Amino acid sequence: MNSHNIGIDLGGTRIKIGLVSGNTLLGKKVLSARSVQGLFSHLPLIDEAIGGLLQEYEVARLEGVSMAFPGLVNPHTKRVLSTNQKYDDAPLLDLEDYYRNRWNAAFFIDNDARMATVGEWKYGAGRGCDDLVMVTIGTGIGTSVIMQGKLVRGKHFQAGCLGGHFVVSFDGKPCTCGNIGCVEAEASTWNVASLAKAHPHFAQSSLVGREVDFRELFAAAKNGDEVAAGLREHCLKVWAAGIITYIHAYDPEMVILGGGILNSADVILPYIREQVDKHAWTPWGQVAIRVTDLQDTAGILGAVYCFQNNL
Repeated sequence: MNSHNIGIDLGGTRIKIGLVSGNTLLGKKVLSARSVQGLFSHLPLIDEAIGGLLQEYEVARLEGVSMAFPGLVNPHTKRVLSTNQKYDDAPLLDLEDYYRNRWNAAFFIDNDARMATVGEWKYGAGRGCDDLVMVTIGTGIGTSVIMQGKLVRGKHFQAGCLGGHFVVSFDGKPCTCGNIGCVEAEASTWNVASLAKAHPHFAQSSLVGREVDFRELFAAAKNGDEVAAGLREHCLKVWAAGIITYIHAYDPEMVILGGGILNSADVILPYIREQVDKHAWTPWGQVAIRVTDLQDTAGILGAVYCFQNNL
């Protein structure tokens, strides 16, 4: 009989909690989150969701709780090392002790982009490929790398997962990480409204008075808004530049794209494919560009897989 595990994927605005048996996601709950308020205040809500899933599926005992966290994590000590304006109290928390006492369960934690990548590698778009990069474009930009069948972490646990902070414009926009011109600072949800309002012709745009995100931006561009079209082109160029850099850095055979921007995949994918084919230095052949199969369950399944397989 399969054991039961909980996977928790902590996002900036949503927390996904899933009950997993073997490699099957039995059920999922999604909570609204305010990551600026810290993680500790969210723990009772997460516990309530876990309890609801256990009751719904008549589970008497949990084997483990696995967490995908949006920051730098040491998975060996099971501690958060560093954060960037999301759940900033997490380095102070002993989460292993908390979940042992609360649910009598073992605990595992790692970076959220890594866990989504493992999920896609084992169960989704990356199955059968042992050299891949995953890029998630949303509130920020997350990346992670599988190289020669191994999850890349590095000595200080930041290898592969800081692609959102690769510089694409040395005199560009300030980033929350303290750097200048990061991919994330130039084209992610947290900064897109500021980018739009800084446009010299923003006052003439249909975006005025709206809550500007990528959905609104791409819709306005499709409807002929010149300001939105120009910003869309800027973001596409930034994403393509970042992805080409990841290809040069990590030598993948596949790049998997995820995140909310895939609502506009009909525009984004052809552009990225064209730019990668044109500019990436890959004499061995073409890098495959694919979209996530698992979407917002990848982090849950990846975290549980890592716990179950001691990855």
